[in-house]
Amino acid sequence: MKVPSTWVGIVACMLVMSLASTAQAKPEVEYRSEYNISYCDAASTRDDEYRQQQCKLDIYYPKGAERFATVVWFHGGGLTEGARYFPDLKDQGIALVAASYRLAPRAQTPSFLQDAAAAVAWVIDNIERYGGDPGKVFVAGHSAGAYLATMIAMDPRWLAEHRLSHRNLAGVIAVSGQMTTHFTIRQLRGDQSPRLRPVIDEYAPLHHVSKDLPPMCFIVGGRAIEWEARVEENLLMAATLRALGHPKVEIYEMEGLNHGTVEKGGMPVLLDFVRRTSQQE
Repeated sequence: MKVPSTWVGIVACMLVMSLASTAQAKPEVEYRSEYNISYCDAASTRDDEYRQQQCKLDIYYPKGAERFATVVWFHGGGLTEGARYFPDLKDQGIALVAASYRLAPRAQTPSFLQDAAAAVAWVIDNIERYGGDPGKVFVAGHSAGAYLATMIAMDPRWLAEHRLSHRNLAGVIAVSGQMTTHFTIRQLRGDQSPRLRPVIDEYAPLHHVSKDLPPMCFIVGGRAIEWEARVEENLLMAATLRALGHPKVEIYEMEGLNHGTVEKGGMPVLLDFVRRTSQQE
């Protein structure tokens, strides 16, 4: 779905008005945060100081609410930099989990994917004690974080390490994510070809397309100002999933937004997808 930049502002305004109306009709909700929670078990990090440092998450949740949805958010940074943070979705009746993970070159493939899966597994196993619904856990991220979110949802081996599968996920939201093999992973594996040369191997989300995956939402900026070929590879992903019979695939091309600004601009779309999908569960 191609969304003109004018509509980005309109959608945002409509969301604000809707939220204001909701706030008047319902009592104010209290939100709480917890920080620096280790999501890996002690045995797996005992002799790995870097993993102890990086494998942490923060959680922001509506205290006293019940059966709310949760968005697990992975930051971008090319798998080589960045730090965890909550996306711009606070005070929306859902929980947010910001997870960090090991980074290259200090960490090697597949450390990032193992960490992302471990973080999601921790949320599924623990969100109920905060009041959340373990059946309404969404994985999402921007750029490299979107790559991680799609990979752990599409390639079954990562969640299988925690006796989980994609069936335990309520949905996936990828904001400007790479659908071919991530360029950093290619470099770590010895591929010295140009960064924009597409590779579709076991480390590419496109390699794992199937009709049986969770609901999928892809958000990208305008193709004239996005990362080169990023819009097109997301369009290919959506088209391939639909061709295979996937029942719930959405894609939004947001004109006027680039690789950086599409994250904030795409938040109303992300929130709407989470709410609609949660209601259909």
